Amino acid sequence: MKRGATGEWVTISTVGEPVRAFLPKPLPPSPPVQIEGTLRSSLDEALLALGRLDSVTTLLPDTALFLFMYVRKEAVLSSQIEGTQSSLSDLLLFELDEAPGVPLADVEEVSCYVAALEHGLRRLREGFPLSNRLIREIHGQLLSRGRGAEKQPGEFRTSQNWIGGPRPGLATYVPPPPERVPDCMGDLERFLHQPAEKVPVLVKTALAHVQFETIHPFLDGNGRVGRLLVSLLLWSEGVLREPLLYLSLYLKTHRSTYYDFLQRVRLEGDWETWLQFFAEGIRETAEGAVVTARKIVDLFEQDRQKIQGHQRAVGSALRVHHALQQRPVASIPLLAQATGLSAPTVSASLRMLAKLGIVRELTGKRRNRIFGYDRYVALLGEGTQP
Repeated sequence: MKRGATGEWVTISTVGEPVRAFLPKPLPPSPPVQIEGTLRSSLDEALLALGRLDSVTTLLPDTALFLFMYVRKEAVLSSQIEGTQSSLSDLLLFELDEAPGVPLADVEEVSCYVAALEHGLRRLREGFPLSNRLIREIHGQLLSRGRGAEKQPGEFRTSQNWIGGPRPGLATYVPPPPERVPDCMGDLERFLHQPAEKVPVLVKTALAHVQFETIHPFLDGNGRVGRLLVSLLLWSEGVLREPLLYLSLYLKTHRSTYYDFLQRVRLEGDWETWLQFFAEGIRETAEGAVVTARKIVDLFEQDRQKIQGHQRAVGSALRVHHALQQRPVASIPLLAQATGLSAPTVSASLRMLAKLGIVRELTGKRRNRIFGYDRYVALLGEGTQP
């Protein structure tokens, strides 16, 4: 269904030139989204895939460690969409105070994304509602250090921004003027609190993501916060017991199509095509996460059997192996602290694990060495190379 533009154009003056800014209408769309035929089937398949992802977490030996690493994978991918060059290994090295192989600002930006996501999850677990206040808190964490730290972290913008082009007059898209942002975000917050019987969760999440990107309420970090909103909304609505669904790899892979569909919603009101794309992304991402989880379970079991087949110091090596599941890039002191073993015992266990092909020394140093659980990092890092 073609509805025409989903908002109105208002002429404003910014950076010394008149431009047309877009002011979106509040959600839900009018006339309503037509959920029928192929679109209904796609949404149903996406929900089934989410259900399978939810159930596969019972196979994991420790859901928390899987979540720990998955959050970091999402941080890397979402930041890459914005132009950073950090890989998953770079982030893990950075968290150990080791110099990564990319500009420090890049990996620091990814680290801030991890902090922002973890802050949002913690607040929701404490019972705080998914609200504009929480969105601003998340943004404050995201821009707390590095690039963007001077662009009003934690505050809605008070000046005009634009997307694409060196100046507003050549922009691909100009969001609402700053004085209209609080009202637009207030309307979005009310929509977020619509009960599921009024707006199905996947539909609500898809519509809210577009509306947030359309409002573009911050001077910087809008794309990253908008992608975080998807994960937090699905989890807070109870679709998943653990927040294990992140769309950034799908959106990175289909970046030009994604931006095209956002613009088609604004200009033509084509919500149905966007919803089809979004549902396919949810299904593909959930199925991929299930496959990854099963591969990780198999990897841990295969490596555990390798260790048990060894002749000596099996107990210590198993403890180090378990600690590496939690932190797959680690130093000897960190592993000693995690296992309660002495540094010489950890060092001996790592030599055994290296001979078995389970770990690899990453730094080439004689002292302050860093070890990586290579195949585990590679499994999680699929698609995260810049």
